[in-house]
Amino acid sequence: MTKADIVNNISSKLGLEKGDTQRVIEAFMDEVIKSLENGENVYLRGFGSFTIKKRAEKTGRNITKGTSIIIPAHNVPGFKPAKSFVESVKAKVKVED
Repeated sequence: MTKADIVNNISSKLGLEKGDTQRVIEAFMDEVIKSLENGENVYLRGFGSFTIKKRAEKTGRNITKGTSIIIPAHNVPGFKPAKSFVESVKAKVKVED
């Protein structure tokens, strides 16, 4: 599913214009990004949490030159789904072999 699919589904369910729905979705995403950039986690009850995860400094390899490099500590965004979200997916999506 793409952002366009989400916009289409929500606009048809709520009877809103697609342009208005797209602006709302993009504003939501901007707010999540801004909050994380400001060091604030975002908690959406029943959906999940957008958090900042710290990655420790580590040594990596540049395989083309055969040298070691230091990868500095850095932060990355992460998402942890709510328990009810996880349980719903487990119950409704079949495991494929």
